[in-house]
Amino acid sequence: MSSNPETAPSLRPNTDFGFRSVPVAEKKPMVRAVFDSVAPRYDLMNDLMSLGVHRVWKRGFIAGLQPRPDSTLLDLAGGTGDIAFGWRARGGGPVWLTDINPSMLAEARKRPYDADVAFLVVDAEAIPLHDRSVDRVSIALGLRNCTDKPAVLAEARRVLKPGGQFHCLEFSRVQVAALAPAYDAWSFQVLPRLGRAVAGDADSYQYLAESIRTFPDQATLAAMMRAAGLSRVRHRNLTGGIAAIHTGWRL
Repeated sequence: MSSNPETAPSLRPNTDFGFRSVPVAEKKPMVRAVFDSVAPRYDLMNDLMSLGVHRVWKRGFIAGLQPRPDSTLLDLAGGTGDIAFGWRARGGGPVWLTDINPSMLAEARKRPYDADVAFLVVDAEAIPLHDRSVDRVSIALGLRNCTDKPAVLAEARRVLKPGGQFHCLEFSRVQVAALAPAYDAWSFQVLPRLGRAVAGDADSYQYLAESIRTFPDQATLAAMMRAAGLSRVRHRNLTGGIAAIHTGWRL
């Protein structure tokens, strides 16, 4: 029997795809298929799934980026552009709006934008920018879909200028026990049904709910950021810990 990993599936490293364990090489195409499916209804579904709360989270997140005309932003997993366009609207400088899914960027291009917004198809694990080239790196509700999260964090630090900041908005671990039953019911009973009714796709929204539960909690993500070389790592819980904003500096 061959010991070659290419011919011995049991020896291939696995990762999570929601609650499923899948070979690492298979996750990116599976995630891409999810977002290809949901892209046309992505913004509407975000509003329905969060009852509009994601907009409040994102406004606070953008404010924390401290947009200035002389600062540049790399927005990873930028999707339909909420963070990138919000940065520009608040007076931020040039922004790279990136996503691994061309279908998501195609939706972003339907919105008004100016010449200081650059659209790039980018795998956040291998960012095609020079070392120490941007002032801010953001990723909002996208890190949990990345296969190699430590690689994303290391790449974010690499492209930051000294004194630059990394900001991550992501679903996290609920800190208010009374919220947990209602949140679980909403996630696993309501969201897939919404996905089926509005986007014609229950399975993708089942995955998205599961991906939230398998994502590292607040303290674990903070430790991962420190391991990637980021300093002054902090986090702030939102809506009882349903989401959290993590920040770190390249010093």
